[in-house]
Amino acid sequence: MTRRPVCLVCLFLMLCMCLADLAGVPLIRGTPLPETVQTYIKKHPDSVICGEVQRCQATEFSFSVYLKQVVLICRSEKIPIENVRVFLKTEEELPAGTAVCISGKLEQVEAPRNPGEFDSRQYYACQHIYYFMKNGIIKRKSRAYSGYQQFLLELKDRIHTVLKLSAGRDAPVFEAMLLGEKSELDQDLKLRYQMAGMVHILAISGLHISILGMGLFSLLKRIGLGNAGAGLVSLYVMLQYGMLTGGSVSAMRVVCMFVLNVGARVLGRTYDLMTALALSAIFLLLDSPAYLYSSSFLLSFGAVVGLGAVSPHLIRITGAKGKAGKALISSLSVQAVTLPVMLVFFGEVSVIGILLNLFVLPTVGGVLISGLCCSVLGLFSVNAGRAAAVPGRILLWLYEKVCTFAGKLPFCTWIGGLPEIWQSISYYLLLASGIILAYVMASGIQKKEENQLAVGKKVSENSDKIRGVFRKAAKRAYPAGIFLLAAAAGIFVLSRKPGKELRITCLDIGQGDGIVLEIPDGGVFLMDCGSSNKKNTAQYQLLPYLKSRGISHINGIMISHTDKDHISGIMELLEFMEQGLTSVRSDALILPDWEEPPEVYNTLIHLAQSAGMKVLQVESGNSFRMGEAGFHILAPAKDALGEDVNEEGMVVELEYRDFRGLFTGDAGEPAEKAILNRLRDVDFLKVGHHGSRYSSCREFLDQVKAEVAVISCSDSNTYGHPSPETTLRLKKSGAKTEFTMKSGAVSVCTDGKRMWVQRFLEE
Repeated sequence: MTRRPVCLVCLFLMLCMCLADLAGVPLIRGTPLPETVQTYIKKHPDSVICGEVQRCQATEFSFSVYLKQVVLICRSEKIPIENVRVFLKTEEELPAGTAVCISGKLEQVEAPRNPGEFDSRQYYACQHIYYFMKNGIIKRKSRAYSGYQQFLLELKDRIHTVLKLSAGRDAPVFEAMLLGEKSELDQDLKLRYQMAGMVHILAISGLHISILGMGLFSLLKRIGLGNAGAGLVSLYVMLQYGMLTGGSVSAMRVVCMFVLNVGARVLGRTYDLMTALALSAIFLLLDSPAYLYSSSFLLSFGAVVGLGAVSPHLIRITGAKGKAGKALISSLSVQAVTLPVMLVFFGEVSVIGILLNLFVLPTVGGVLISGLCCSVLGLFSVNAGRAAAVPGRILLWLYEKVCTFAGKLPFCTWIGGLPEIWQSISYYLLLASGIILAYVMASGIQKKEENQLAVGKKVSENSDKIRGVFRKAAKRAYPAGIFLLAAAAGIFVLSRKPGKELRITCLDIGQGDGIVLEIPDGGVFLMDCGSSNKKNTAQYQLLPYLKSRGISHINGIMISHTDKDHISGIMELLEFMEQGLTSVRSDALILPDWEEPPEVYNTLIHLAQSAGMKVLQVESGNSFRMGEAGFHILAPAKDALGEDVNEEGMVVELEYRDFRGLFTGDAGEPAEKAILNRLRDVDFLKVGHHGSRYSSCREFLDQVKAEVAVISCSDSNTYGHPSPETTLRLKKSGAKTEFTMKSGAVSVCTDGKRMWVQRFLEE
């Protein structure tokens, strides 16, 4: 490391940034704008801003424009507020570089509201975007714009059109690999690649350097331009390529390292991979410190560290020979370095991907070249573009089949959960110690063998030679064994999940319910999951939470009733299970026993059976246990028809040692009064019907005497939930009421005697 001072500078810079973050300096997280500016925007959300257009983005549901160098107009003063993404009311033609003034409502980019949920605030902070403007109306715009920036955007749009015409359904994959644009990628396909550990091929990587950058550099040298000429031309092309791809962190790392590589060749200097990586990191972090906590930054740079710093040592330690052996060690090195990062951001790691990448990575260059030729030739002839896309499309078809097969394997991914900081640090210390000890031992063995050869010690007999080979292999196994032991110890530390309490987590999924029950002996139950104002709640809220907690197995999924805001996420989860798009599995679907259920009830049964689950129907009087936890079904009644799904929904009492909890679904006053004689004092109450005025009647609350009550609802719902009358009744009953719309996910924990509440937005 002392021979690479730039690497030390990079590590020191990262350490200083982390310390600043711990000290509360909004350098990496939060909004670096002055507190006075943030307060003003909060009090005056309806504002006017001026800025320069970077690019526009049109989707099925919105049209937005990215502005840079934005100023907030406050009376006659102009206050800089970095960059802003504006969602316009109407679509307008806005070339890059156009100066605009827009009025609308400024809102801070929303932070995640559940454990494991994607952090949009951190993602946009990397682009210096801290505010969105909603319902934007353009008041003024300039006629002048940047011709060159607009040319790059139009070229990108043209390539997009060419790929769409030439590559058909594979066009989004080519576009992700060539342009870094993933907005049109099919979500199911992306999940398949992620399950198989192949999602990295959908991003711009070091492969682009070797194929696009170094390929062009070598070609220009062959035609006689020399190092200087070829270097300058290829540098210019790659810089423009970086601008064309939108400046993603992986693209900018690739471009930075290519610039340093070619610059070293032109100047006659030696290119050092780790020094180039450190310089690239310094440039990116100085431009945007928020990158330090970005998954894209950490995974992109971590992969190169694995290949450049860890892999050579492991190859020497293991004595790996041949391309296949070295490729396997390289794949393991990348996985070892990025393992904690993957768990922190995704909660899971693809196990099968270590092997699949051995066969996939050597062919990715073919897909890239095919897509590149398709893009270039397609500009002149669509038929020529289609022909060029054929090899790449065949490979992509094979990739998809491999991903589909891998996703159905029970050992495809390991859901390890979100590690604590101390666990990640301990893992890296153990890994580094293992590598150092194994390397020292391997070096000692190699030196001893060289000394033996130097003094002329030879083995003459064939049997002795054979024994010598086995003896040498055994000696090589010792260093490898030390490394494997250290790595296994590190993984063990990462996978440890402290805590022996029962945990009830009410997720914030907008206007709906989603409750996860974790029982100390390892049992997990899910009670409802759905939303009437959010889509894909399983993908974006439920599964990230389960993965962050290291949950891969659900004992049972309970459905209180069949309204959309209680089952939409469940249906999505069951579809994922059936299609092999998640490693989370469940034993049973538990439904209220209705004589004349609605059609969606039968759909749920079909989905559960297709996912390999049992279907259980329960009614009042049924009960079952999981370890020390007991579940008692209080409703529906035995003769329930299922016509009024709210009033005939499932009501469940949970018993754990001295703790009692009650889950009422959307039960209203009639259902509450019908079970009064079976109710006991409870510690926890999931408030019925999202705090509706027609639920949680006085008689019911007086009977259950809940200490903590949780209302799950959205702050933008149109139903008036929670009702002021209901919250007042809860207060008078002595219950401490929690709201997901205020606190994000709310977790109620108990050891069977004490009870405490954890609010995600306060953590």
